[in-house]
Amino acid sequence: MQGFTRRHTVQEALSWLDARLRPLESEEVPLRNAAGRVLASAVVSDIDVPSFDRSTMDGYAVVADSTEGATPYNRIPLKVVGDAMPGSPFTRTVARDEAVRIMTGAPMPSGADSVLPAESVDSSGETIAAISEVSPQKNVGHRGEDFVRGTTLLEAGRVLRPQDIGVLSSIGLATARLVCRPRVRLVITGNELLPTGSKPHDYQITDANGPMLAALAERDGALVDFPGLIRDDGDAILAALNADAHVVIVSGGSSVGIEDLAPMLLAKHGELAVHGIAMRPSSPTGMGTLGSRLVFLLPGNPVSALCAYDFFAGRAIRALGGRSKEWPYRAVRGTLTRKISSPIGRLDYARVKVAPSTALGAGVRVELLSVAGASVLSSTTRADGFVIIEQDSEGYAAGSDVEVWLYG
Repeated sequence: MQGFTRRHTVQEALSWLDARLRPLESEEVPLRNAAGRVLASAVVSDIDVPSFDRSTMDGYAVVADSTEGATPYNRIPLKVVGDAMPGSPFTRTVARDEAVRIMTGAPMPSGADSVLPAESVDSSGETIAAISEVSPQKNVGHRGEDFVRGTTLLEAGRVLRPQDIGVLSSIGLATARLVCRPRVRLVITGNELLPTGSKPHDYQITDANGPMLAALAERDGALVDFPGLIRDDGDAILAALNADAHVVIVSGGSSVGIEDLAPMLLAKHGELAVHGIAMRPSSPTGMGTLGSRLVFLLPGNPVSALCAYDFFAGRAIRALGGRSKEWPYRAVRGTLTRKISSPIGRLDYARVKVAPSTALGAGVRVELLSVAGASVLSSTTRADGFVIIEQDSEGYAAGSDVEVWLYG
C-alpha cells in the first residue's frame, strides 16, 4: 500500500474529461414521453399557427362599417344569417347589415372583418340590434398570429417543458427527435455495506451512496442501472465495469489501499487516466475509460462521493445527454460570517448555510458548516449549499463577498 505519486489539479481532470464529452446519438420519442428530455435538433414550423383568421370572443361576425354610430339610443339592426362554430365555419359571404353568430375560436366568415361582442348586442330572434360600434379587425385573431411557417420554434439542446410539448403538437408532430439518455451503471462496493432498508448493526453500515448517486444521475437525465451492492471481489467488480452502459460510476475502493481493487482493474483492462485530485473532499477520485465507457471512481465517504459526482460524473452525464455541463444549481452572493482557511494548491468544497442579512440591502449571510468531515453526510442536509475555494486561494476572510451554490 502506497500513497498517490501525484495529485492532478481539478482543472487538469476537467480538461481530460471535457475532451471526451459529446452528446449521444438521437432517437424519435413520442411527445407523451418527451417532457424533461433534450431536443436533438431545432424544430421549424412548416405551417402557420393558427392557419385561419378566427374570432377571439363569443359574439357576432360583422362588417365593421355596419355598426358605425351604434349606441343604446341609436340601435342599428343587423340580420342574423347563420352560425360559425369551432371546426364548423359559415360558408357564405357576410354582407353589410348582416351578422353571423360566432363562438370563440371559430373561423371568421368571408366578408366579415370584426366581431361584435355579445354584450354589445340586443338580441331578438333572427334580428339583433348593435348598441355599440366596433372597429375593423376588432376581436379577430389573424392567421399566423402565434407563429408563421418557417419560424424556428425550439432550438437544439432545449430541455422540453410541458408547454413546449404543446407547441410541438400544435404543428402536427407526434414525436420529437431527442438526445438519447445516458445509460449509467452504479457499482457500489464494500464488504461492510448493507442494502437500503437494512438497519446498521455490529460493524456494518447501510448504503447511502447508491440511492444518493442514483437520484443525482436521474436528475441529470440518466437511465440508471443499480442491481445491488457488490462485494470487494475483483471478478465481480470487473464484470460490473464491463456493463452495457455509457458511464460506470464506482463508489468505494477508489484509493490506494489493499482492498481498493477498482483502480487496479481499470488500469489493467482499460485506461486509468486520472487518479488522485488536489481537492477536499474527494481527493482519491479517479477517472478513465474501459472500451467506450467513461469510468468514474468515487470515494466511499458520502460527502466525497457527492462532491466528486458534482464535479466530474454529473458533468459527463449532463453533457452526454445534451444538457449543459455546468452545475444545475442556482448561485447567490453573500457575506461570510467567519473566515474559511484553505492551503494553496488544493481546491476546497465548503458546506455552508445562508440566512437573510440583518443589514439593509446587504443580501445574505453565509455561515461555514464544514470543509472537512467527508463521512458526515448530514453536513450536506444541514447545508443550504457550498462555496468553492480555488486552489490558488488561501481562503476567505470574515466579511468577504462569496458565491454560494445552492443545493435546492
